[in-house]
Amino acid sequence: MKLFLIDAYALIYRSYYAFIKNPRVNSKGQNTSAVFGFINTLEEVLKKENPTHIAVAFDPAGPTFRHEAYEAYKAQRQETPEDIRLAVPIIKDIISAYNIKILEIPGFEADDVIGTVAKKAEQEDLDVYMMTPDKDYGQLTSERIHMYKPKFAGNGFDVLDSKAIMEKYNIASPLLMIDLLGLMGDSSDNIPGCPGVGAKTAEKLIADFGTIENILKHTSEIKGTLKEKLESNKEQILFSKFLATIKIDVPFEFKKEEFERKPIDEEKIENLFEELEFRTLINRVLKRETKSTPKKDEAQGNLFAEFTDNLPEEKKYSNLNELKDMVYNYYLIDNEKEMIELKDKILSQKFCSFDTETTGVDPIDSEIVGMSFAMEEGEAFYVAISPKFDEAKKQIEIFRDFLENENIVKIGQNIKYDIIVLKKYDIHVKGQLFDTMIAHYLLNPELRHNMDYMAETYLNYKTIHIDELIGPRGKNQLNMRNLEPKAIRDYACEDADVTLKLKNILEKEIEKNELNKLFYEIELPLIYVLADMEHTGVRLDTKALKESSDTLTKEMGDIEQEIFSLAKYEFNINSTKQVGEVLFDRLKIIDKPKKTKTGQYTTSEETLESLKDTHPIVGKILEYRSLKKLLSTYIDALPLLINKHDNKVHTSYNQTVTATGRLSSSNPNLQNIPIRDAKGKEIRKAFIADNDCIFYSADYSQIELRIMAHLSQDPHMIEAFNSGEDIHAATAAKIYKIPIGEVSSDMRRKAKTANFGIIYGISVFGLAERLSIPRSESKVLIDGYFESYPKVKEYMDNIIVQARETGYVETILGRKRFLPDINSRNTTVRGYAERNAINAPIQGSAADIIKIAMNNIAKRFENANLKSKMILQVHDELNFNVFTDELSHVEQIVIDEMEKAYKLSIPLKADSGTGKNWLEAH
Repeated sequence: MKLFLIDAYALIYRSYYAFIKNPRVNSKGQNTSAVFGFINTLEEVLKKENPTHIAVAFDPAGPTFRHEAYEAYKAQRQETPEDIRLAVPIIKDIISAYNIKILEIPGFEADDVIGTVAKKAEQEDLDVYMMTPDKDYGQLTSERIHMYKPKFAGNGFDVLDSKAIMEKYNIASPLLMIDLLGLMGDSSDNIPGCPGVGAKTAEKLIADFGTIENILKHTSEIKGTLKEKLESNKEQILFSKFLATIKIDVPFEFKKEEFERKPIDEEKIENLFEELEFRTLINRVLKRETKSTPKKDEAQGNLFAEFTDNLPEEKKYSNLNELKDMVYNYYLIDNEKEMIELKDKILSQKFCSFDTETTGVDPIDSEIVGMSFAMEEGEAFYVAISPKFDEAKKQIEIFRDFLENENIVKIGQNIKYDIIVLKKYDIHVKGQLFDTMIAHYLLNPELRHNMDYMAETYLNYKTIHIDELIGPRGKNQLNMRNLEPKAIRDYACEDADVTLKLKNILEKEIEKNELNKLFYEIELPLIYVLADMEHTGVRLDTKALKESSDTLTKEMGDIEQEIFSLAKYEFNINSTKQVGEVLFDRLKIIDKPKKTKTGQYTTSEETLESLKDTHPIVGKILEYRSLKKLLSTYIDALPLLINKHDNKVHTSYNQTVTATGRLSSSNPNLQNIPIRDAKGKEIRKAFIADNDCIFYSADYSQIELRIMAHLSQDPHMIEAFNSGEDIHAATAAKIYKIPIGEVSSDMRRKAKTANFGIIYGISVFGLAERLSIPRSESKVLIDGYFESYPKVKEYMDNIIVQARETGYVETILGRKRFLPDINSRNTTVRGYAERNAINAPIQGSAADIIKIAMNNIAKRFENANLKSKMILQVHDELNFNVFTDELSHVEQIVIDEMEKAYKLSIPLKADSGTGKNWLEAH
């Protein structure tokens, strides 16, 4: 039998900080990161370990006996984040709903309660697993009592019994963990220990003498300053041992049956999860199987059941169509006459919601199965489309007059998808758009924007999706072609109907929040631009990629052998654990290497970059990793994404992913192609122009610094830009107080890093790490920067104050970034929000500006009937496939529109270039 004892707060904090960069926030603005992480970990343990007994221990409110003995105990810990304080009662409710025992005893920490229960349970023939990352639990381990320690970054668990603890810490008994902690102290609990005694010294003392008491008895046998430290801090060391000792005699009567695992309270769990908006967890936790893919003749029955299962007897209907017809007017249109009648009805409207049902999720390859339309709430029409392409084209052609009508507003949820898929049928959607997904994104950039979520949030309505019938489209051979139109009708009509209802709500919210200009003039027109870019695609030189792959694979093999030669040992270079052991145990490249929370050596890219000068092997390992990433992520992966019909890659641009307003791309992600080194640039070399065309690239010059100059109105920064000076050299000259002509390349490099880092709130430590310089020099750089540009510092301080007052910051066009943690009393959480307060207006304004430029360029291309196309956007850079005879016209339009997209206090500047490929052009 297995008893699991969970240290609640250790797990709650770990869960909360795991989501600190991308917190989970529901529609009520509630941060659910800690709750969600806790449940996921609990579920993992229950499923993987299947304990027979379980309990969760909490620290009590108020002081414990340690606080009473030592006022400074844990005094250095930051204030508990507000989101965690609010999460704890919810987590307790969830634990109760799981029917899991909660342990909380006034005056005693969770450690002591777990220690006491563990020792008593061991006597009752239970194998005990203490789930915690805290090393002090090691003192409790035995053959039957284990630490169940979460690994770093959520990668499973380490299970440590007494033997493993003794091996890990080089001690003869797990009880000596108390002495180890008493000697070296524990900064997390403010246990002082002996000044100047670290882990290695503590281990040696314990190996030689055993307990702290015995060490202090034999200080005469110890030499030098260590003897003095031990003797002069005797009382503090003994007291540290007292603080580090976990009690195993807390007054608590252990009743084995109270810890038995019991059935969960399903109704309570469901209510709690619904309130928290953890819908996907409901099925998983309650073990409700998602609907298996039904056969065609079962589809209608399953649809009916979905609607009727929860209805009282007197309201049950004989079939789904009867039910739907009683509630909504959803109609199936499956003949030409009715299609024409529906088209005529739509043409008499000012707006119409529409949606396409397709065979897959890729708009380039998918075919249309049907289209749904809604003009009034509660009424919608589903048009079934033939599986034969020629016939389908004729049917869709009937609706051209609506789809290409510039006077009727088209409403959709992710309408870009529908626009792209219709291009296959030679339909080019025109007119004003209203995209509910983008509207919701502007209103709540941090939340989810799918229809299910919005329908429940705004309409208190649970949508039903066709995927429940057919399985995930694109991953399952069975698709919508296998279903009768009547089985699809209500799903498809529901999409159009719900989208219309959401539009009627969201357009008022857009108006209320003064987002009209951003929404109607920038984001909505951009849908057409992105749809055209995605449909056009970009050509790849597969031969060049294959050559690069062969060359880099061979080079990687050569580097591998060099690494083995330098290590005088063959090992798995892809194993971070083995890399750490080679660098720090075998080669000992530094004395005090960093370790992760799990005790494993830190070998991250950032860490290794800072150690490049210590041993030649470090640079080789970094080079190996860089090549491996290039090969796996791009060079070997890109050819697999080429569309077989046009031999091009079609990335998807996402308008509703980043909170700052920047576009992101996926399948493939072209925003993160590395360009710093020559090998990374090889990837850009593979992106080529079409036959008889030239690759043209234009990008903004230092746009974010120009925006900072505009926002801060710093006269020195504005002067540097207006005079045409090299801004990085000018910054270096001011920081180092020398003429600009005397600025060295190293000074300029440091000033450039400072320019871009400081405006994003980089710290003295962060700048020192990035530049590989002492912190003292980093502080001089930052102080010199703010002395040179005092208005920049003033702006940064003011924007944080503004964010604290309003809860958000804005771009130059009113795009909001909400910062719920800006007033947190926890410095780590608040610091992250403060950096976002500085970053968001700058990065978001740059995103707004290039979107304006993209819209205007596309409009001028269309007006001039140019054949050339915009094909790629990478943050501040635009790329084009240009017909040679149109090059001068394209250059003139692109530079003109980029530089006049928005009037700042200093001019926007764009640089451009041409070539056979992206590398040559940029």
